[in-house]
Amino acid sequence: MTISESKFRWTNILGAILLIAMVVDLYLIFMFAPEEGSMGQVQRIFYFHVPSAWVSFLAFFVVFCGSVAYLWKKERKYDSWANSSAEIGVIFATLVLITGPIWARPVWNTWWEWSPRLTLFLVLWFIYVAYLMLRNFVEDKEKSARFAAVFGIVGFIDVPIVYMSIRLWRDIHPSPVIAGGDDSGLHPDMKIAFFFSLFTFTLLFFYLLIQRNQLQKSQETIAELKRKLAY
Repeated sequence: MTISESKFRWTNILGAILLIAMVVDLYLIFMFAPEEGSMGQVQRIFYFHVPSAWVSFLAFFVVFCGSVAYLWKKERKYDSWANSSAEIGVIFATLVLITGPIWARPVWNTWWEWSPRLTLFLVLWFIYVAYLMLRNFVEDKEKSARFAAVFGIVGFIDVPIVYMSIRLWRDIHPSPVIAGGDDSGLHPDMKIAFFFSLFTFTLLFFYLLIQRNQLQKSQETIAELKRKLAY
């Protein structure tokens, strides 16, 4: 078995595990977890909203690590991982910005509040959208990768600020569930559904990251062949 065949096999296994996890996750969210007393059924968005935020943070951390590694080692593969992770991170950050207002409307009676956490998360979204745009605007691949790496490192500073914002400033946003205070507890069955959602979304992230990185490698190989054929 070749290395590529082995990678393909393990990716398929990961995909199968992910599919099973997603089915179980949907059961836990809609059938197992009890309805929240004050918010009702709309609270179930929580099981998608918070894991999406977690995955976006994880994705931007991978961008940070890939960017540092690229500037240090000057190897293209690290830039490729950073780029792939940034794209996935922006997708999940967009899901956060969509599910948040849907959850907020019946609870806060408004779609949006310019609270510290919401505002800082929106800034985070703009940072990584700008990161992706920067890569497309700079034609020289080496310069593009270098500029993007610096941008990815500096931009990550906003991630811990977003996470700590509830602890630093008064905020309409609910208290943190993980490492929060006494008022941030969940019903035991809700905890099971929530942490399984975190697990499932994390699996989804790594599956998408592997697939996107493989696609990017294929695109770069095709582009290189086209350049050679042009001469």
